Amino acid sequence: MLALALAAAATSSAWAQPQARPAMPAAAPAAATAGTAAPGGVLRELNLTQLGIDYAVQLRGISGTIGIPFNVRADELVTAASLRLNYAYSPSLIPELSHLKVTVNDVLVATLPVSRTEAGKPQTQDIPIDRRLITEFNRINVELVGHYTRDCEDPAHTSLWARIDASSTLRLNVSPLKLTNDLATLPLPFFDRRDVRRARIPFVFGGAESPPLLEAAGIVSSWFGALADYRGATFPVTRGDLPAGHAVVFVLPDTSIANLTLPAIQGPSLAIVDHPQDPASKLLLVMGRDPAELRTAAAALALNSRAFSGDRSTVTAFQEPPARKPYDAPRWVPSDRPLQLGELATAANLSVSGYTPDVVRVNLQLPPDLFTWRSRGIPLDLQYRYTPRVRPDQSTLNLNVDDNFIGALPLRSANPAGDRWWNPLAVKLMPDGTMAESKQVMLPPLALGPRSQLRMHYYFEPSGGRCLPLLDNVRGSIDPTSTIDVSGFPHYIAMPELAAYANGGFPFSRMADLSETAVILPDQPEATDTETYLGLLGQIGHATGYPALRVKVGRSADVSQWADKDLLVIGNLQNQPLFGQWAARMPLQRNGTSPQIKLNSWLDSAIDFVIGARKREDLPGAMQIAMSDDGRDAVLAGFESPLRSGRSVVAAVTNSASREALLNALMTPDLLKRIQGSMAIVRDKQVYSVLGEDTYYVGSLPPLAWLQWNLSRSPLLLAGLVVALALLGAAVAFASLQLRARRRLR
Repeated sequence: MLALALAAAATSSAWAQPQARPAMPAAAPAAATAGTAAPGGVLRELNLTQLGIDYAVQLRGISGTIGIPFNVRADELVTAASLRLNYAYSPSLIPELSHLKVTVNDVLVATLPVSRTEAGKPQTQDIPIDRRLITEFNRINVELVGHYTRDCEDPAHTSLWARIDASSTLRLNVSPLKLTNDLATLPLPFFDRRDVRRARIPFVFGGAESPPLLEAAGIVSSWFGALADYRGATFPVTRGDLPAGHAVVFVLPDTSIANLTLPAIQGPSLAIVDHPQDPASKLLLVMGRDPAELRTAAAALALNSRAFSGDRSTVTAFQEPPARKPYDAPRWVPSDRPLQLGELATAANLSVSGYTPDVVRVNLQLPPDLFTWRSRGIPLDLQYRYTPRVRPDQSTLNLNVDDNFIGALPLRSANPAGDRWWNPLAVKLMPDGTMAESKQVMLPPLALGPRSQLRMHYYFEPSGGRCLPLLDNVRGSIDPTSTIDVSGFPHYIAMPELAAYANGGFPFSRMADLSETAVILPDQPEATDTETYLGLLGQIGHATGYPALRVKVGRSADVSQWADKDLLVIGNLQNQPLFGQWAARMPLQRNGTSPQIKLNSWLDSAIDFVIGARKREDLPGAMQIAMSDDGRDAVLAGFESPLRSGRSVVAAVTNSASREALLNALMTPDLLKRIQGSMAIVRDKQVYSVLGEDTYYVGSLPPLAWLQWNLSRSPLLLAGLVVALALLGAAVAFASLQLRARRRLR
């Protein structure tokens, strides 16, 4: 008995001191198990919107559930965690039979009772989470277990509800975790897909950057931009000094970085070393004996980072891939063949279950210059399967593009005429008991932008009722072989159109490797100009999903040699002379030190009406905007290249005070949709777009479509053509009659 008492006391002591227990293997990400925790830590708070729940959370029924995903970076160790849940519930719930259940990775962490006195009111509950439950990829489930009567009930009764507010926050105390120096972990720790925040990746140069050095840096920034995807990425620049945290360092033989001992360069190579001033941070060294080798190392990193291992690796026998073809960006819907939805989403993400299933979402990146005028729509050959209904009801598969409703496809029952042994209307089922159907849906072109989301929602009408059980045995899936086809549409667009650039990187992204793009920087670029260049290339990489392997960087003095390319011109009104030289072409003109907008006159409007120029009613063509003299206004302007017709220029007018606002507008969905027309002015978190009067067209149309398009734009031209055809017909008839008369007289 004494031995048992001592053992019990020891056990109680061990449970009373959880910090003395050995950590469970799941306490840290798998990629970080080789490291050790470093001192220091930070508190991180993320609301539901930041965690990807961007819609109203409403739990319904007797067992409604919402899953909240969250991840942990590989270079961080969670030391404490909690969930602040803001919620409300129905006043009809019976307290003895109802509650909210909170689980983390399927482990129960809290049961929240319901009270009649607090029912229907906003409530807040702080729920601690054991750090040992947290892994790399995690999921918090909040489930409503609700009952409104002690007798038999309707499982879908409207009084069974609870609401989770979007202001609910997840709090994580994290400490840095030192990783091993291994190239095999790339892009970790510089970019971690577990982190839902905007990526911030500092770039370090030894001094002023030459154009070839910037081309190599642009390859790396576009690669990181493609990896960052929806998060967005910024690239702060330092020269000669190391910033705090992880950073990418570009090294040539003459590069000198304070407090950093650089290894000997033996060709194009990559290396990961410890940050000399930050024990938990790493430096990625991109090295070459000359700019050509540096570019080779950058291209090898962007194309196949998984091929490297160890703390240092030299690139040997690198063969540059062939040039890309127009419109073949990996993230774009291809223009030469139908695209299967299975290429855009996994089979698991195309399947749902239950009477309140999630929406099946498929992101579509269309070429911005698709010419869909007078078309019936973009064909979607949809093949789908579902559990057949017991009897005919109102169950449907609802189709939306973003928030635009497209249509509803009815979900049929297997035996519409009943269960008689002889049933001519019976439907043959698949071996797994599901019903397979196919339907061609025409997606409205106006609802589809360069970035759109196809949303397919199964609505199963509940077959239960009062005193009838509701069996959760319904399933639905979209077949991965379903296709969307844009190959029948030509490419033709009215320019300038900044929406095409902001959403799809067009016209630069027409070639995914940017082989027809040149970036023109000032002759003496500032660090702000370099940061703007890297950020904009990161955005184009996000649009294409491919690194900018063939981008060219030049100075304003040498711009004439890039006449055959589309130009991205960066600078401010003081250090970029091209803004002054091309002022007549730009929708923005200088007036002293403050930019002013060039306005349309009545004569310009009259000429536009005669020739049938583009006219949009949703954007102002003439307006007064007071431009500040404090430098906080960033301007994005598009116009036709003065060097060659048919080529485009996008000018980014920024400085140190406005650069961040411009990049933030391009990475924030609510601000991004406001960037349109020929010029956008960004001030802090406000965007104003203006449509200029100079319009040109990029692309080509079939002859008949070209004729119809031009006639439809100009009523006077159409009237003139009708008159000309009438006169020509009259002349032919007159000549024919004269000839006939002469023959009769002879």
